[in-house]
Parts: sequence; C-alpha cells; structure tokens
Amino acid sequence: MYYVKKRLEISAAHRLQLDYESKCTHIHGHNWVITIECRAKELNGNGMVTDFSLIKKIVKDKLDHSLINERLEFNPTAENIARWIVDNVPNCWRCEVQESEGNSAAYEKD
Repeated sequence: MYYVKKRLEISAAHRLQLDYESKCTHIHGHNWVITIECRAKELNGNGMVTDFSLIKKIVKDKLDHSLINERLEFNPTAENIARWIVDNVPNCWRCEVQESEGNSAAYEKD
C-alpha cells in the first residue's frame, strides 16, 4: 500500500447552525490546519497515489479566504468538512481538520 499525506493551512470563516445558543452561530474565522491522507494499492500512470497539486486545488483553492458557508452546502463543522474532503479527494481515506489549537476533528473511511 502506498500513502501520501498533504498538510494545508487555510484562512477562512464560517458560522454554524446549532440547536443551542453559541457564539459559533455568528460568522467567525480560523486559521485551519487540514491534514489529508490518501492511499492506493497501485500508483497511477504518473507514479503517484494522488497528485499533491490536485489535493490543493480541490481543498485550498475552494475554501481559502472564503466564507465556507457560501462554498459548501452543509453545516460547516470541522467534522463535516473532514467528511467532505474524504468524499471529494481521490484516494483519500482520512482527513483531520484543526480549526484552532487543541480543537480538531477527523473522518476516515471504514
């Protein structure tokens, strides 16, 4: 099995839709650290699991310096963003989304 890991840093804002009162329901920003892990049993024709520049295009180019609520069609919790990345990056099996020091969420395929 081949593995690659891409770490991205993005600056973006979001607001959460919650069923309880929280300051997070207001627009606020983070300097997100996103770690994306991909794997494959065989390399593609270019000798790669997934091209690092494709990962950057799918994630950073879409979310960096944005209001994430305007880019994604779901409640943009760290958990949901991690799942979206796993579902959209080729060969991605795990993603960790850190929205601030000490606060992160991860999603991985079974």
